[in-house]
Amino acid sequence: MSSPSARRRQRSTRLVVAVALLVLAALLVIGAVISGSFVLSATASVLGVVLGAAATRITHSELQQSRRDWARDRAEQAQEYAALTARRTAENAEFAADMTSRIAERETTISELQEAVATAQARAAELTRKMSAEARRADVAEGARADLQAGLDAAENRAAEAIVRMAELEQEVDVLRAELEAWTALANEPTRKHA
Repeated sequence: MSSPSARRRQRSTRLVVAVALLVLAALLVIGAVISGSFVLSATASVLGVVLGAAATRITHSELQQSRRDWARDRAEQAQEYAALTARRTAENAEFAADMTSRIAERETTISELQEAVATAQARAAELTRKMSAEARRADVAEGARADLQAGLDAAENRAAEAIVRMAELEQEVDVLRAELEAWTALANEPTRKHA
């Protein structure tokens, strides 16, 4: 933001000329009054009125120019604020779209992991049945039982890992939803007007 001294306008040449005209008129009238001549006083008075009118006209044109400059500055500032608001709105929409796609990806991953968990649990149940059947025939198939036990352990490990991963992804989805809600709430706030 600019400092107050940088915003201060320089004194206009027109205003300096107007002040000089008023000072000249005052000096002429004072000189005519001191001289005591009626004709000189009348002439100085008329000349003073003419110079005062010229100074007023110069000051009026300077005031009009200042008002036009201020109006132009305010219009430019309003356009800059509108462009800034448009950029922020676009960024907000882009962020919301990105967060929505991320949430959709996470939900797809979660559903895939849930399917994997269900498949692993079904396989674990199947392996458990086979293991109990093999336990009855332990004398005949001791080696097969060891292989099935290893398969069961691997399946349970995969199921446990899938459950842990699913819980992590559900937490990420909750965090992303909270962020999306926060950004949506921020986007719905009305923008402030600046004077």
